[in-house]
Amino acid sequence: MTRATDTGPRHFGGLWRDAEFLKLWSGEAVSQMGAQVTQLALPLAAVYQFEASSTQLGLLNAASFAPFLGVTLFIGVWVDRRRRLPLMIWSNTGRALLVGSVPLCAVLDVLSIEYLYAAALLIGALTVLFDVSYQSYLPSLIRREQLVEGNSKLQATSSLAQIGGPGLAGLLVGWLTAPIALLANALSYVVSVTGLLAIRRPEPAPAAPEQRVTTGRSIAEGLRMVLRNRYIRAIALEAGTYNLCWMSLQTVFVLYAARELGMGPATIGLVLGVGAVGSLIGAVGASRLKERLGLGRAVVVELVLCCAAPVLIPLAPGTGPLSYTLYVTAFACCGIGSTMSTIHVVSLRQVITPAHLLGRVNAGCRFIAWGPLPLGALIGGYLGDAIGLRTTLFATAGGFLLALLWVVLSPVPGLKDFPAAPLPEPAAASSGTRTDSLE
Repeated sequence: MTRATDTGPRHFGGLWRDAEFLKLWSGEAVSQMGAQVTQLALPLAAVYQFEASSTQLGLLNAASFAPFLGVTLFIGVWVDRRRRLPLMIWSNTGRALLVGSVPLCAVLDVLSIEYLYAAALLIGALTVLFDVSYQSYLPSLIRREQLVEGNSKLQATSSLAQIGGPGLAGLLVGWLTAPIALLANALSYVVSVTGLLAIRRPEPAPAAPEQRVTTGRSIAEGLRMVLRNRYIRAIALEAGTYNLCWMSLQTVFVLYAARELGMGPATIGLVLGVGAVGSLIGAVGASRLKERLGLGRAVVVELVLCCAAPVLIPLAPGTGPLSYTLYVTAFACCGIGSTMSTIHVVSLRQVITPAHLLGRVNAGCRFIAWGPLPLGALIGGYLGDAIGLRTTLFATAGGFLLALLWVVLSPVPGLKDFPAAPLPEPAAASSGTRTDSLE
């Protein structure tokens, strides 16, 4: 894997003095805050402008998530064949234009619900392109030993955006109307593009393949690395199982809190928002926990924290002080544990994946991890009607514990630190050769 140059500070916290990383980080921080505005303003535009039904809102959300299933693997191939920084610049430019087109159409009185579907679909596709590109680009921007710090800083600003973004979105929607509020997100992408354009650290060109490889074969090479490498496979399957359960939990908890517990919207939002605060705590403490316990043990502790906590929700007796304490504790622990583990396993994946496969491996992991989100919502909704909301919450809590087993039964807990070099690409199945061992 090609690494960043050795210039720059080497002491702890050195990325604070790395001007090139700060350009990426600051631009991404602003665009993350803007993205939170879009996440609320786009469905509100459908509700207030077109009196959208539940089915129409479901279609709008499905359009946003569809690219994670439909184009992620193809984007991974594309990312591996090109420099990643230009792809990030073009994807955020495209998102700025698409998000900005919604208020323009509203002003011109030509906005339609069908246009919102199309915009959501295209914004989702460009989001996949940016996310896969930036995770693949980071190891060439900073040094290997700085990856945990870099991922922690990026995750911290994402958590801050989740904390403050919805409130900002609500103020802007109330003040400007939902379509016009989307201008804030469009401008945030412009800020991000400006920061990315200012980066001067050279990015190595991708190695030219020895022979022309079809897209299908390229996708297969990336998936083989994901599925045959014991470390990457375990963290990808854990993430997919966790996200399926998380979407089921979110779907059912909102109904449970509103219908059976009598919580108001503000209270529900406050309880769920604690998870974002927990994410910020996790982002700040990830490096320290790894130094104290070692990489593998830290990941296990983090996953136990976020996978065991959901059982506290159905165990809560109602809406008294004890119950609210259990709800807040559960969502805070989920935020802390999931964020810490994400920082460490993404850094591990970036370290052990050969550079020429990094885009496809990141895309394959994103496909496995995010693909179950729509299915989780459907399962949660179905079980809530079939067996009851509280029973479904207990069943979902059991699913979280199953997610934990993917990593606990893998070699990940035995890792003391990141390996010194990328692992070799797994041999084809026909060879019967194991090449993914760290021993």
